[in-house]
Amino acid sequence: MSTPTTELEALLMQRPLSDAQLQAAAETAPDFRILPDAVVIKIGGQSVIDRGRAAVHPLVDEIVAARKHQPLLIGTGAGTRARHLYSIAAGLGLPAGLLSQLGASVADQNAAMLGQLLARHGISAVDRAGLSAVPLFLAQVHGVVFSGMPPYGLWIRPPAEGVIPPYRTDAGCFLVAEHFGCKAMIYVKDEDGLYDANPKTTTKPNFIPRITVAEMKAKGLQDSILEFPVLDLMAAARHVRQVQVINGLVPGNLTRALAGEHVGTLISAD
Repeated sequence: MSTPTTELEALLMQRPLSDAQLQAAAETAPDFRILPDAVVIKIGGQSVIDRGRAAVHPLVDEIVAARKHQPLLIGTGAGTRARHLYSIAAGLGLPAGLLSQLGASVADQNAAMLGQLLARHGISAVDRAGLSAVPLFLAQVHGVVFSGMPPYGLWIRPPAEGVIPPYRTDAGCFLVAEHFGCKAMIYVKDEDGLYDANPKTTTKPNFIPRITVAEMKAKGLQDSILEFPVLDLMAAARHVRQVQVINGLVPGNLTRALAGEHVGTLISAD
């Protein structure tokens, strides 16, 4: 009696990897969640880390307290310094792949700084090659810091327009959460959540507490608090079908979100 796995193996030996029947068989294969109890939180670069001590230290205290009850993977954004690099590199006519590498260097710096602040509590920063050690860090100290920029570099998918890398730190943190099959994905920003217009450039925008990917696309909210390509990643995801966006500048918001409260905006794939 054949199983979905044996059928898949037979098809892999006979068909091209783009074959429709092979893809359908792969879809039915068992899917294993590696870290189902862990939560990924992304600390924004421009929205939080660039603000310095006043914004970062209170979040460090919340992370230290929360990790006693919840394994945490803490990703870092790039922020203002990356935008400055993008401006120079784009002006020089350089491609998106190089801009991706430049943005990654800034996210790496932010991870190193956050890792040093958490070091006294046993929480370390790991580079991309060190992500294989994440389960060990979580088992020992319930926390690890990583750079949020996905390691596409020169292999990044070219953007439809311009040269700004389409997959940046929001996408990178989501991909980590999806790969490990994590419990939740929380984005720590400097706004209360999603609005129907950019609250930094629009007066009296309307707050959106809950929305789906389809609704967000239909409303055309490209100028939103979340990188728009994350929506396509969510739609294709198997494990992380919802993300939460919160204001990390409000004390206690991260703690409440980690406890399962509806803080900020919930964006769901369904």
